[in-house]
Amino acid sequence: MQINNRHDHNTDPWRHDHSFGQERVRDGERRTIAVIVITAAMMVIEIAAGVAFGSMALLADGLHMASHTAAIGIAAFAYVYARRHAFDPRFSFGTGKVNALAGFGGGVLLVVFALFMAGESVVRFVDPVPIAFNQAIAVAVAGLIVNAVSAVILGRAGDHGHDHEHHGHAHDHHDHDHDHGHHHDHNLRAAYLHVLADALTSVLAIVALIAGKYWGLTWLDPTMGIVGAVLVAKWSIGLLKNTASVLLDHQATESIRERITTAIESAEPASVTDLHVWSIGPNLHAAVIVVVSDTPQAPDDYRSLLPDGLGLTHVTIEVHQCPEAPAVKQRA
Repeated sequence: MQINNRHDHNTDPWRHDHSFGQERVRDGERRTIAVIVITAAMMVIEIAAGVAFGSMALLADGLHMASHTAAIGIAAFAYVYARRHAFDPRFSFGTGKVNALAGFGGGVLLVVFALFMAGESVVRFVDPVPIAFNQAIAVAVAGLIVNAVSAVILGRAGDHGHDHEHHGHAHDHHDHDHDHGHHHDHNLRAAYLHVLADALTSVLAIVALIAGKYWGLTWLDPTMGIVGAVLVAKWSIGLLKNTASVLLDHQATESIRERITTAIESAEPASVTDLHVWSIGPNLHAAVIVVVSDTPQAPDDYRSLLPDGLGLTHVTIEVHQCPEAPAVKQRA
C-alpha cells in the first residue's frame, strides 16, 4: 500500500499528521515578542540605575526583570520552534511539549536569579551604600508601569487567544472544539506570571525607597531584595513542578479520567480496566483506553462516547471480551 505524505493525509482516512495545530502562529507568540522588547529595554535602565544610584531593591528589580526577559525569550523561541517543527516526524505526538520544556527552563533561570538576588541583598546588609532616592524611585515607578503594560498585553492574549481547531481523523482520536490554551499553555502562563511577579517586585522596591527617603529606613532596601528573591523562588518552584509533570507524562487530572471512565461504562455493560491520559501540548491530551465487555463493540463506538472539551486529540482504544462471557461476533 502506498504511504501518503503529510500533505495528502486528508485523502487517506487511516493516516494523519501529528501537528495538532502547532503549526499555526498563535496570538500569544506575537504578544510575547512585544513584551520581550519592552521588558529588555526597562531591564537595562533599572540595572544601570540600581548600580548608579546605589539601590539594592532597584537592582534586584532590574535583575528580576532580566530573568523575566530571558524566560520570556525562551517562551518566544519555543513558540517559533514548535511551529516550524510541527510536522517533523521525529516528534511522536507533535511539538506541543516544547512549551513545557521552555517553561521548565524558565523556572531554572528564576531559581538562579533568586539566589543571586538574595546573595547581593545580604552583601548590602553588611556593606550598605548611599542611595540616590529620587532617581531610584523614578526608575522604579517607570518599571512598574512597564510591567503593568506587559501584563495587559499578555493578559489579553490569554483572554482572546482561545484556538478553535477541529481534528477529524476518526480512526485514532476524538474531535474537540475548544482549545482553551490559556490555562495549559505554559509559555503564555509563564510569561504572564513573570510580569505579574515583576510588578510586585517593583512595588516592593518603591515602598523600600520611599521608606528610606522619608523615614531613614534604609535597611528596608536590601530587605525587599530578599523578599523579592523569596517570591521569585517560590513561584519558580511551582512552575518547575507544573512543567515537570507534563515532561514526565503524569496522568491527567482525576476529573478528566473520571469523565472518560463514566462516559464509557455508563453506556453498556463495559469496564475500563486500564486508562492512561497524559498531556502532549497546551490543552492537548493523548489517551490509551482498555475496555473489557461481555458484548464488546467496535473501538469507534466507544470513541463516540468520549465527552467533548477534554482536548483528546490522539486516542487509542483496545477492546477485549470478558473471558467468562460467551463469544459474540463483533460488529464490523
